[in-house]
Amino acid sequence: MAVAQETLEQLRRQGLESVDPEIADLLGQELERQRGQIELIASENFTWPSVLEAVGSVPTNKYAEGYPSKRYYGGCEVVDEIEATAIERAKAVFGADHANVQPHAGAQTNMAVYMAAMQPGDTMLSLELSHGGHLTHGLRVNFSGRLYNVVHYGVSRETNLVDYDEVRDIAKNCRPKLIVCGGSAYPRAVEADRFREIAGDVGALLLCDMAHFAGLVAAGLHPNPVPHCDFITSTTHKTLAGPRAGFILCREEHAQAVDRAVFPGMQGGPLQHVIAAKAVCFRIAATEAFRDYQRQVRANADALAETLVEGGLELLTGGTDTHLLQVDLRPTRWSGKDAEERLAEVKVTVNRNTVPFDERPPTVASGIRIGTPAATMRGFDDDDFREVGRIIFEALGDAPELGALAAQSEELCRRRPLYPGFRGFTTYAA
Repeated sequence: MAVAQETLEQLRRQGLESVDPEIADLLGQELERQRGQIELIASENFTWPSVLEAVGSVPTNKYAEGYPSKRYYGGCEVVDEIEATAIERAKAVFGADHANVQPHAGAQTNMAVYMAAMQPGDTMLSLELSHGGHLTHGLRVNFSGRLYNVVHYGVSRETNLVDYDEVRDIAKNCRPKLIVCGGSAYPRAVEADRFREIAGDVGALLLCDMAHFAGLVAAGLHPNPVPHCDFITSTTHKTLAGPRAGFILCREEHAQAVDRAVFPGMQGGPLQHVIAAKAVCFRIAATEAFRDYQRQVRANADALAETLVEGGLELLTGGTDTHLLQVDLRPTRWSGKDAEERLAEVKVTVNRNTVPFDERPPTVASGIRIGTPAATMRGFDDDDFREVGRIIFEALGDAPELGALAAQSEELCRRRPLYPGFRGFTTYAA
């Protein structure tokens, strides 16, 4: 018994390195991978150290089913304040009537809105996945495509932009209960006001999925969809640079339906340590420093777009209004898969992505999606992104010197260090 009791006492006091050195080592390896590569995946970012601390904090120990002051557990007086603070900050940043900060991720935010706005079998109208939409906007094998009658609109073959006249015609034909705007690979501004007009014409509710550009909205660099929409969904970990999670904004008339859809309709106990991190994220998003960061995200996206075009690559719509670019590889010998793998050889991380009217399957794809938030977070500026652009088009050119290009990427990363002095996890000291 003495040995067992001693082991238990050690577990009460020891940190990760002592308890599980294997996982501690893997976390260190992941930190070095992030440090040593130029991260250009548009849906990824490096969060603030303060957010990392909050995610690793003691509310992970607390069950808190329900909402502030309406819990099904005792001992919630502090986490009530944490969640109420996150709610008020989210409402203030985006000018919303109501906020629900409990969804664990972006998929759950959309699921909750669908539950609040529709019944199974109802019709929703959304952007097709291969044209820039998201799998939760009606992919057949996703819950959204299985539970609802999904009709899609797409982009124009000539411009690769949403054709609002076509959206109106489709809406009048299918009479959707809900229209969804926004997506995961659409490089231009989402004009929620025009979708509002269409929704009004057909008596539909309107949802904007702003997961990708929420940080730009918070900084005033993208039109705010809140005044025009019944519901707004978002993640917190993309341009907002917060923890991996989601939140919902809505008009007051939909507040009760949304809250009931999240709990008890979809989730049980919320992750209060992540909600604490969301509160930190929303506080930072209200600062001038955050607006400076977002302005640099936009400037870097434009600098990268110009450089790639100068290097002979084609971009959907010719550029971007946001943080992301879609490179159309159909005029080249590259598939998206092959380009993704080639760029990994030169320490540049992107993801393959379908382009509109793509004839290749999504696992291969004919494009790559590129975003600027993560590299901007570690300090890359316009000139750095021009160098990144040159690395990309040279790597995809004829007879590239891959070793030299990889060394360029590594030097850029060395000049713009990520989390200096951090070990990849918080060290616990008893």
